[in-house]
Amino acid sequence: MQAFYQRADAIIGVANSQLGPDAHSGQVGASLLYAAARYSASVASIGFVKGDDFAKEKDDIVEFYVKQYRQMLSDNLTDYAQNFDKYVQLNQDDKPAE
Repeated sequence: MQAFYQRADAIIGVANSQLGPDAHSGQVGASLLYAAARYSASVASIGFVKGDDFAKEKDDIVEFYVKQYRQMLSDNLTDYAQNFDKYVQLNQDDKPAE
């Protein structure tokens, strides 16, 4: 399980490195969501031989990933709310001095 979180933290690090004058957190977040969707589509296609068969499973695949994302988002929102002061302080410490 530790490797799971290490991979996630590495991806978050890449996303954070994209923040700057040309990209705010909303824009980076949108790119991250798109990347997750694109990668998930690729992963979901593994094992299919024909595009038509893959297309027939689209609704089930979407349902699976939406359910997973909803649970992960809910868990992280709960964690963030419970640790809000700590996380907000961490975020402020990461910002460059103006």
